[in-house]
Amino acid sequence: MDKLKAMAHFVRIVEHGSLSAAAEAGGQSVASLVRSLAALERQLGVRLLNRSTRRMALTDEGQRYLAFSQRMLAECDAMERELEGRDGQVRGVLRITAPVEFGQLYLAPLVNGFLAEHPQARAELILNDQIVPMIDERLDLALRIGQLPDSGLVARALGTTRLLTCASPAYLASQPPLVAPSELARHACIAFAGHGTQWYYRQAGQSQAVTVEARLWCNQIRAVRLACVQGLGVARLLHYQAAEALATGELVRVLEAFEPQDLPVQLVYPHGLGLAPRVKAFVDWAAPRLQAALPSPG
Repeated sequence: MDKLKAMAHFVRIVEHGSLSAAAEAGGQSVASLVRSLAALERQLGVRLLNRSTRRMALTDEGQRYLAFSQRMLAECDAMERELEGRDGQVRGVLRITAPVEFGQLYLAPLVNGFLAEHPQARAELILNDQIVPMIDERLDLALRIGQLPDSGLVARALGTTRLLTCASPAYLASQPPLVAPSELARHACIAFAGHGTQWYYRQAGQSQAVTVEARLWCNQIRAVRLACVQGLGVARLLHYQAAEALATGELVRVLEAFEPQDLPVQLVYPHGLGLAPRVKAFVDWAAPRLQAALPSPG
């Protein structure tokens, strides 16, 4: 068991007042938090929380262990920051998470370049289309696309992207016209798991959902894009995911007048931790490069 991670889980449960609220804040399941808490209590040999269906309360031992855990987590982070950069060198492990496609296209090359310039630095790059809880996983930075919930994260804006509807020229030439979202019911649709089968469009100044029947459903955006390029149907892709295929003419942008509002692209970090020297060095180095590389959706 990762003791520091278990401590972080325990502190988050107490601070949020319930398992469900703590799970939602951390982007993980209630079951995983229950397992973590149970394992911690077994290892310590005491009960930390008295739990019922309606309320949760710290035991005396839990109260003492909460204060200890908060102190230990704060001291670990403070010590890491204190030891880094004392001689002007960037060192330590930089832990970053990003969506899979964005990480492969843009972030991974920058991480490689940063490590080449700073031989004493190391990196852990976690590419995942699910939101990874930063504090629990002890992550320094996350690349996030979309509006941030009120979660205490500090954001460095990089630009915007937009959710597009795309199809191949060959597909469009062989199918009925597609000039309004309601006409998607007559078309083959390719659905990415992260977007679901309810596709939102902006109509008359309001967001409206269209439920599509997916001919192909996939949890990997590259497979969705490939199927779209090969003429299997209509797909929704973020602009950076479709930009190259649009430029070469492999894909065509449709329903452009109904596209939803742009989504912010941001580097974020937990407010309470501040920026460790290695993190500040990476953000200052990578942010302008990401801003220059990210294609404009306009």
